[in-house]
Amino acid sequence: MHTYPSDPEVRLLASIAEAIKPDYVNNQEDDPWARSPFGWIKSRPSRQVGKIGEQLVAGWCAAKGFNVNRSSSSEADRIIENKLVEIKFSTLWETGIYKFQQIRDQNYDFVFCLGISPLDAHCWVISKETLKKHVIGVTPQHTGARGSDTFWISVDPRNPPPWLKRYGDRLADAYKIISNW
Repeated sequence: MHTYPSDPEVRLLASIAEAIKPDYVNNQEDDPWARSPFGWIKSRPSRQVGKIGEQLVAGWCAAKGFNVNRSSSSEADRIIENKLVEIKFSTLWETGIYKFQQIRDQNYDFVFCLGISPLDAHCWVISKETLKKHVIGVTPQHTGARGSDTFWISVDPRNPPPWLKRYGDRLADAYKIISNW
C-alpha cells in the first residue's frame, strides 16, 4: 500500500509515475522506497531512469496545460512552450542530495532538473546562461580529459545553493517559471 504525498502537484506527478510504472515493472520488487509511489523507479537501470524522468516531466507539463513536444535535436529532450528543454532527473541519494548529471553545453534554452524522494519532489528550471555561470565549466563530473564536457549539480533540497533558489524548488515554482516564458 502506498502513502501519497500531501502536495497536490507532487500527487499529480505520482499519478503519472503510477501510470507509466507497468512499462517498467512486471512484479512486486523489494526496495527501500516500498511505500512510495516512486519506489519502483529506484529499481530500474540508469538508462531507463533518465527516460522515466523525461516522461514524468513531459507528462506533468502536459497535465498542467503546457504545449510539450519531442525535440528533433539530440541536444534537447523536449520543446516546452516553444523553448528547448534538456531534462535531468535524480532520485534522492542516501546522503540526502540530488545529483543532476551529464549537463553539457548543448543547444537548449533551459534545463529542467527533477528530483524525486519517497514522498516529495523538487525541481529547478534553470536557464542555460545561469548554468554557464555556475555549473558548465565549473563543476566537472569526471576528472581528466573525460571531464571537459560533462558537469553536474549536487543539490541538498533542504539547503540549495543561493544562486539556485530563484529557479524553483517546488513543482508549483516550475509552473510559474514556465508560465512566464
